[in-house]
Amino acid sequence: MNFQRGRSQEEPEINLIPMIDVLLVIIIFLMLTTTYSKFSGLEINLPTADASKQAEQPNEIDVAVTSSGQILINKSPLASTEVKAIADGLQRAAGGRDNPVIVINADAKATHQSVVDVMQAAQTAGYPHISFATQAPR
Repeated sequence: MNFQRGRSQEEPEINLIPMIDVLLVIIIFLMLTTTYSKFSGLEINLPTADASKQAEQPNEIDVAVTSSGQILINKSPLASTEVKAIADGLQRAAGGRDNPVIVINADAKATHQSVVDVMQAAQTAGYPHISFATQAPR
């Protein structure tokens, strides 16, 4: 039995206009309170340091990276700049020494990739001790 014959059923509805108004107020508030910072760029000047020169250790392998990308191990140039060739050169320079320290002397204009290749070659050769040489500012 239907006792509500004369009444029509009202469909419940959600009024979206107040919700949109609230969202617009929140967006305007966020736009007004947000600060926008522009970073024009970071200036990095490398490599210089004010450290005194330490006495050379006999357990060091000196690796020089020139601005043209050539790599010299203990002042003798390598024929290739591939990671495998650098690792082989480091192992030859180490001889039978245990855990030599790899000292990287990179030119300020040397590419970052050249230095990373030397670091990867040292890791491949099994030499975890790496140091970077710098010069005092003029």
